[in-house]
Amino acid sequence: MNYNGIDFDTYFKHYPDENGYFGKYGGAYIPDELKAAMNEITEAYFTICKSAKFISELRRIRKEFQGRPTPISHLERLSGKLGNVQLYVKREDLNHTGAHKLNHCMGEALLAKYMGKKKVIAETGAGQHGVALATAAAYFGLECDIYMGSVDIKKQAPNVARMKILGANVVEVTHGLATLKEAVDAAFDAYAKEYKDSIYCIGSVLGPHPFPMMVRDFQSVVGIEAREQFLEMTGELPDAIVACVGGGSNAAGFFSGFLNDPVDIYGVEPLGRGPKLGDHAASLKYGTEGVMHGFNSIMLKDENGEPAPVYSVASGLDYPSSGPEHAFLHDLGRVNYDVVDDEETINAFFTLSKTEGIIPAIESSHAVAYAIKLAEKMGKGSILINLSGRGDKDMDYVIENYGIR
Repeated sequence: MNYNGIDFDTYFKHYPDENGYFGKYGGAYIPDELKAAMNEITEAYFTICKSAKFISELRRIRKEFQGRPTPISHLERLSGKLGNVQLYVKREDLNHTGAHKLNHCMGEALLAKYMGKKKVIAETGAGQHGVALATAAAYFGLECDIYMGSVDIKKQAPNVARMKILGANVVEVTHGLATLKEAVDAAFDAYAKEYKDSIYCIGSVLGPHPFPMMVRDFQSVVGIEAREQFLEMTGELPDAIVACVGGGSNAAGFFSGFLNDPVDIYGVEPLGRGPKLGDHAASLKYGTEGVMHGFNSIMLKDENGEPAPVYSVASGLDYPSSGPEHAFLHDLGRVNYDVVDDEETINAFFTLSKTEGIIPAIESSHAVAYAIKLAEKMGKGSILINLSGRGDKDMDYVIENYGIR
């Protein structure tokens, strides 16, 4: 399939290029003292990603520990309420630890063991990446430091408790807005001091090369499984697929299975309270090109050109940029990036829960909300949603702030 001059038959051989660029986005904008560390990670990854031993071990872990493949569920009752469009969900909420994050965390921790590292360092917003990495660290016998903003620590108390039970050291970040961006800042600072004995396991398709590529590759299992399962289930491909996008790891992995197919692809960003700067985190819709956290992408900026304050009801989506591959696919027009606001998201949270018996993460509820609107617009066909995580972590916050609907 050729789209705007890009041959998607060979897309993954060429993107990113050897310097980590997806077109003009990506790269590695890092201090000189970290270049050797990044080169070490890149070389190790390219070595083991082709190793039969590594691939076999990762497959065994996914099957015996994570519980993969995760299933696809037909949302029969919700579909019936909406009309003729049939909705389906890829159930990453049933992946061990309750979200897609463990897909790349087990891979990154296995890489750390291969490299002889003793510690893994990461940031987390909603806490799912932190829980997943703490789980991987416990599995492989590694030390684990998780940096988390104080705002998110209060919103995501169940996940903070899980990280501590799993043996992780949760480091509270209090500067700035004390959310995901500040947690990334703090984690990078810590890694710069400890890179000889540790590895930074970034939580999304963000950061300097090779992380956007590496996390996408580990997450591609979602798209590969989903495509095979949907064909087996229905005999055809979905007409559209939908996933939420913050940094964009769940979406990058999910989309990768369908980029070369005649399928409409939708990435859903958080509009939050509205389009005013500071009230949302929809970087691809409202942002411009800029560099932060070691990579060039599309980001939301303040009047000084610095990363703007952002907001989302979903702690895992409140980041002022998006992965460089998403910026590239946005500019190509291969993926349609759109938004839903907090109210639509919370309504979808309760709708899926009460109609299908599935409590989704607030992050995933953005995708569900958009798919409901898309179904009403399409009139017929099928939509496959990536349900990237379960909502256990969000229940107390939702009830306290929105009640029961």
